[in-house]
Amino acid sequence: MTDTTTAAGATPAATRPVGVDIQESETNRAVVEAIEADNPDCAVNHMPGLVRITAPGRLVVNRITVEDRLGREWETHEFQMAIVSYFGHIKEWDDDEIVIAWDH
Repeated sequence: MTDTTTAAGATPAATRPVGVDIQESETNRAVVEAIEADNPDCAVNHMPGLVRITAPGRLVVNRITVEDRLGREWETHEFQMAIVSYFGHIKEWDDDEIVIAWDH
């Protein structure tokens, strides 16, 4: 077993889990599928009314991938209506991509 903790006992940002809870809906189902496609290391847990997606170190939401799954144009600001909560930091949020990761 590999030890992933630092000398201070903290997990490094590269492997520390990040994630997002997304409200369950028809539109958001396409968002979840897109996140799964762009983040092969992610874990998806379906619960009543919401979906929790976690990944080690970094989670990316790509506009183009969401649009492909949704079958229409999608703007990243629509993600605000989908999320219930998230853990990690919003490292990037522009017209093409949202990145959730830890600073350190």
